[in-house]
Amino acid sequence: MNSIKSILLAEDDERDVELTLEALGQYHLANDVVVVRDGAEAMAYLLREGPQADRPEGNPALVLLDLKMPRMDGLEVLLRMRDTPSLKSVPVVILTSSREERDLVEGYRLGANAYVVKPVDFGQFVEAVKEIGAFWALLNEPPPGCVRKNT
Repeated sequence: MNSIKSILLAEDDERDVELTLEALGQYHLANDVVVVRDGAEAMAYLLREGPQADRPEGNPALVLLDLKMPRMDGLEVLLRMRDTPSLKSVPVVILTSSREERDLVEGYRLGANAYVVKPVDFGQFVEAVKEIGAFWALLNEPPPGCVRKNT
């Protein structure tokens, strides 16, 4: 059974949440979006811990990650994701207002798939998300009609 996976949006600014949800809807991304307000909530969701323990199994199709959040910042979330075998291959797009080169460099060093600075050109952003989705689908899913052999 092939179902559409959710997108995890880790963002503490309510206006940025609204803008992102509006843009995703405007560009017809069919994924459900789960919103968490800080890095600790993001990790609880990803690891199915605490209040998130009973969420459906499986990883989100994509994580949209703000860097500047309370309790745990986005770079720490990214570091923990890439250190967790089950989360290593989940694509991450950093959505941030930070224009600091060290954040950009560190984000990519830790394994971000894209780094987008707010305010966001959502047309370009959604195209990047679609490209990442197609890229990850090619890497992680066999083409229709093919059988992946266990090696």
